[in-house]
Amino acid sequence: MEYQLPEDPVMLLSVINMKLRDKYANLERLCEDMQVSQEELCQKLEQIEYRYDADTNQFI
Repeated sequence: MEYQLPEDPVMLLSVINMKLRDKYANLERLCEDMQVSQEELCQKLEQIEYRYDADTNQFI
């Protein structure tokens, strides 16, 4: 089942960072589990100038 993520990039940022903090060890695992494209997710958040940082496991 594909997870429905918010379309708004700011809301998306909030949801993704919360899930990374609370449940997932890294972005790859989150994307696999939620069946979302890592590339598309990163591109959407780059629109608001956020990029994934593996060291902190969040978009900053």
